[in-house]
Amino acid sequence: MRALLVVNPQATSTTAAGRDVLTKALASELKLEVVQTRYRGHAAEATAAAVTTGVELVVALGGDGTVNEVVNGLLAAQTGTGTGAPRPDPDATAMLAVVPGGSANVFARALDMPRDPVDATGQVLDALARRRRRLVGLGHADDRWFTFNAGMGWDAEVVAAVERARAQGYEASPGRYAMTAIAQYLAQLRRPPSMTVELPDAAPLDGVRLAFVSNTDPWTYLSGRAVRTNPHSSFGGGLGLFALTGLGPRTIASTLRQILSADGDPHGRHIVRHDAVGRVRLSSEQPLALQLDGDHLGMRTEVEFLSVPGALRVVV
Repeated sequence: MRALLVVNPQATSTTAAGRDVLTKALASELKLEVVQTRYRGHAAEATAAAVTTGVELVVALGGDGTVNEVVNGLLAAQTGTGTGAPRPDPDATAMLAVVPGGSANVFARALDMPRDPVDATGQVLDALARRRRRLVGLGHADDRWFTFNAGMGWDAEVVAAVERARAQGYEASPGRYAMTAIAQYLAQLRRPPSMTVELPDAAPLDGVRLAFVSNTDPWTYLSGRAVRTNPHSSFGGGLGLFALTGLGPRTIASTLRQILSADGDPHGRHIVRHDAVGRVRLSSEQPLALQLDGDHLGMRTEVEFLSVPGALRVVV
């Protein structure tokens, strides 16, 4: 089987020696090509080019950003534009396998992949030998695919601020995310945004202060602890919406306790939650930051998020 291994050499939980071991293990069973990413978007470009030459499997070795780029590269020819959800044919493109190498690895963990890269590589090779495949649903927004979460407003502003810090040489540590989240919260508390949420067969909801969209559970991890906004969300089961109509300290404190608890079943007067919807449209009079899978995409005044079941074959 022809395969492409896309390696992020900056992945936080792997070393050069470890990556060499994983590469040799995969090359022993596959006709393997290897690409080490050098810039933002490189993984997507390399994946899309490989698919056109007949590569049957793409292995992403890195964090969630690498996985997102690989997924977008895999489905680049089937993304398209327009108002309807794209309908990719999973049999018409290469399969995906994931070896976690980042700090959170939300997508890989949602697939129950081992957190250790060596163990995950072994599971991928065993799955190939036993022909284990899984159809995975994805989210789609702004002509891009996302695998686990998206959002407008507060969380996207945090992502943007951390990206700016990384560009200046600072580490994107859990502590930096936490401090940045607090700073952005205080800024938004002074000037709270106002969004409108539209769902199928429901009246528009105005006055929304923040909105998270999930493609699976959990929404993300914070220092290894699951952040669960929509506990009943799952790949292919529709999108989860988690929104707040208030940002007061008591609301935020109560919400944080709930989404960080083991059962993660948040509810309350200012919480709006839907765990399985096919479409979510967010709009705002003022431009707000947009993020998909932790990647800041810029400012938007409206975005439609779509659930696309069975979009991709994943080797697990």
